[in-house]
Amino acid sequence: MNIDILCETCEFARIDEETGDLICDALLDEDEMVRFMSDKSGRCKYYRFYDEYKMVRKQN
Repeated sequence: MNIDILCETCEFARIDEETGDLICDALLDEDEMVRFMSDKSGRCKYYRFYDEYKMVRKQN
């Protein structure tokens, strides 16, 4: 599975205004970041699907 496709739908993803690159805003400490960057599986355990309609469903 392509990791970039997952990142585009993740609630931690944002676009850097200066470079236009996709950035992960998950709050990771140094040890977590090292594990994340060295993981060869291609899966992100911090991925959370961003659902922009989640709040609307709760209100109805």
